Amino acid sequence: MISTTANSSVKPELPASLKGKRILLVNHGDTVGEASGVTFRLMRALRHSGLDVRMLVFTKRSDSDNVDFVGGRLERGIRFCLERFNVLWHNGFNYANLFAVSTGAFARNIHHHPWAKEADIICLNWINQGLMNLNGIRSLHNMGKKIVWTMHDMWTFTGICHHSYDCEYYTDKCGNCIYLENGHPGDISRRCWAKKKRLFDEVPITFVAETKCLELKARQSALLRDKPVMTICNPFNVDSYYTTPPRYIESLLSTTKPNLILIGASHLDHPDNGIDYAIEALNRIFTDHPDIANKTAVYLFGDMHKLDKLDSLLMSHRWLGRVHDQKILRYLYSYAKVFLAPTILGNMPGTLVESMAGGAIPVLFRQQFDEGVISHRENGYLAAYKDSNDLAEGVLWALKADISREGLHETIRERYSPDIIARQYIDLFDSLM
Repeated sequence: MISTTANSSVKPELPASLKGKRILLVNHGDTVGEASGVTFRLMRALRHSGLDVRMLVFTKRSDSDNVDFVGGRLERGIRFCLERFNVLWHNGFNYANLFAVSTGAFARNIHHHPWAKEADIICLNWINQGLMNLNGIRSLHNMGKKIVWTMHDMWTFTGICHHSYDCEYYTDKCGNCIYLENGHPGDISRRCWAKKKRLFDEVPITFVAETKCLELKARQSALLRDKPVMTICNPFNVDSYYTTPPRYIESLLSTTKPNLILIGASHLDHPDNGIDYAIEALNRIFTDHPDIANKTAVYLFGDMHKLDKLDSLLMSHRWLGRVHDQKILRYLYSYAKVFLAPTILGNMPGTLVESMAGGAIPVLFRQQFDEGVISHRENGYLAAYKDSNDLAEGVLWALKADISREGLHETIRERYSPDIIARQYIDLFDSLM
């Protein structure tokens, strides 16, 4: 087994079983979206470790020679639209949950691509919205490929949904889907679940969860209960983040407040990200602790569909929109005292990892799992689930806490740095050969 010591700067020797082998990572995209970004970083980390790794996608945005795409633009558009229409058809043309589920129909499979033919191991990632279906996975198996499936949400082990929330039908056999207008025992979720059951019983697949929470849910599912499931975290370029902000950052931020609370997500006002809980918590601080509120500013970043939601936030605040420049994000992380992440999904958001790499103290809801990263009242605050009052207590604690920014950075580096994640995947690939 390859050592996972954090401070090793020497490129590890590849196991003999992997020398000369080819690995193919498959994902919907290569740069747009969190799953795309982490898969692209994984490819780079594995290549740096000496593996012959390439990436096959549905939508290519990078100029990397190690990334190729399947299908032309027209075909991709048609397949995407057909998949969404299929969802609408089964949902009584209710647009409310259009992207909450996927059926895997009308997909562009990859087994005819030269890179798929040449690969010894194929690592699937986020493959929805027109890229692959279950028959395509079976075809890869019939070609003699070893298959790993890195799960970025719950779709792999549910009938059709990406996140089940409070629904536990996936622990049995789905049906009566909460996302369908007229869900019933034999609906499309049950039929898709049955197809996955047949595939997983017949095709050996090693499943990788990106968080401990996702692994726990996968092990609770009827589909993966007796299948090999493990956790390997997503890689982050931790060393590109710094804990000392540049001297001119205060002028860029246009704030005279000594304390900065940062809140950020790709879709900030999506219910999953808990912005309502954050506003309630911050308003309590504004009302009950005016002395602290007067010294504190809140900066928010990410897309918002309903910007007027922030009108109810009493504390001094500024919405930055979507921040595309990673340098600006690193500046923000290095300056912020607290990163508030009230997600209700039970995952470890990428923005939270990045903010800790920059030295911001994390405040989030305690879930039914332990990722082994945040210790309550030691290097962060884990509030009672969906309790905005306790969330406020967490923010107050973090604003007063004296925690080493360098220590937070090191915690993230030891867990999420690309070289460590690459070694864990190398160990996994080695075990399959």
